[in-house]
Amino acid sequence: MEKKRILFVSQEIYPFLAKTEISHNARKLPQGTQENGKEIRVFTPRFGTINERRHQLHEVIRLSGMNIIIDDKDHPLIIKVASIPAARLQVYFIDNDEFFKRKTNVADDKGADFSDNDERSMFFCRGVLETVKKLGWKPDVIHCHGWMASLMPLYIKKIYNKDPHFADTKVIYSIYDHKEGFESSWDERFHEKLKFDGFDEEVTNLVKNPSIDAITKAAVTFSDGVVQGSEVIQPELQQVFDEASCLKLNYLPEEHLTKGLSEFFDKVIEEGILIQ
Repeated sequence: MEKKRILFVSQEIYPFLAKTEISHNARKLPQGTQENGKEIRVFTPRFGTINERRHQLHEVIRLSGMNIIIDDKDHPLIIKVASIPAARLQVYFIDNDEFFKRKTNVADDKGADFSDNDERSMFFCRGVLETVKKLGWKPDVIHCHGWMASLMPLYIKKIYNKDPHFADTKVIYSIYDHKEGFESSWDERFHEKLKFDGFDEEVTNLVKNPSIDAITKAAVTFSDGVVQGSEVIQPELQQVFDEASCLKLNYLPEEHLTKGLSEFFDKVIEEGILIQ
C-alpha cells in the first residue's frame, strides 16, 4: 500500500527559530508522522533571523528562479534546504530578499507588525505550492501551522483546485493562541490583492476586514479539518473552532498528539468533505 503523503507548512520551526508551541509542534509532528509510516515534506519561511551558516542552509538551484506575482509585482522565489539530522528531517525554506531578509521576523524592532505581512503570507503559500509541483510530489494532506500559512486552504480550494497535482489534496489548519505579528489587521487592500490573484467574492467578502479572527475563519471555512493547537485559545478563535463545519480534532497533550493527529490525517483523507 502506498504511503500517505503529508505536507507540513509552518510559520516557524525549532531549532531554526526559538522554541514556541508552533515551532515545537512543527519540529516534532513531522518526525512522529514519518515514524508512523507516512511520507512527509516540511516547509517554512527563511526569516532573516535564521542563521544560515549554523544551520547549514543552502540554495536548491533547480527549484529556485521562478517569479511569483503579488499585487501586480514580480517577486523572485528562492528555495533553500537544511536538515535536522537527529530527526532525519529535511526542511525547505521559502526565501525572497524583499520579504524575508530582515532583522526581525513578523514585526519590527519596536513591535509594530510589518505592513506587508499579508503579501508575505501570499508569497509563502504560493511559493510552497509551486515548489511542491516542481518536486513532483502530490500531498494527500497539507497541515498548516501559524497565520503565515493561513491562506493555504484558500489557495488549494479556490485557485489550485483545478490543478491535477492538488485535485485530491485535503487541508488541515491548526489554530493556536499565538498572535505575534498579527496584533493589528492586515492591509485594508488585502481583499483587492486576493482578487488580483483570481479569488472570487466568496473569498474576498470574508476578509474585507482582515483581522486575525477573519483570516482564521476564512482558513477554517476552506479547510477539510481543523485542530485546536493550544489548550486555551482566544474566545473569538475558540468560537471559530466550535462553529467549524469540517472535521475537528480537540486539543491533545503532547504525549497523545502525534498518534491522535496521524489518525486524524487518515480520517480526513477517507471521510473529509472536499469543498468545491
